[in-house]
Amino acid sequence: MDEAIIQYIKQKYNLLIGEHTSELIKITIGNAYKGDRVEQMKIKGRDLVSGIPKTISIDSDEIREAMSDQIDEIVEAVKDALGQTPPELTADVVEKGILLTGGGALLKNFDKLLHEITGLPITIAEDPLSSVVMGSEKALNSIDILKHMMH
Repeated sequence: MDEAIIQYIKQKYNLLIGEHTSELIKITIGNAYKGDRVEQMKIKGRDLVSGIPKTISIDSDEIREAMSDQIDEIVEAVKDALGQTPPELTADVVEKGILLTGGGALLKNFDKLLHEITGLPITIAEDPLSSVVMGSEKALNSIDILKHMMH
């Protein structure tokens, strides 16, 4: 998503921004779902024509547009995973829903968008940034059990 924001700002405004600025934009005004309120943000970068630093104003609608391909890819991956869910687990998924982890879980209203698309309950992990690492640690600590289950 960060790279998509960088490319969008570059193409639309002829402004070069870095990854840190892109991440800040995503965290500050990034939104997966069109809301009633459009948020604004001023950003600084280097004008690609003059080479001089420049400040522009952007809004949450255009940042959502910039990230739309990546958001759509994630949504499609979720739908594909649900389509491949074994029937024995489907009842659990319908009852308990989906738990969002990782940095994408922090994108504003991503849970709302997924709920609207899937109709399932969506929960954001208590600590989404650490939960992936903690889950990997648990899996590695239980590697013998996992190996047994795979055979």
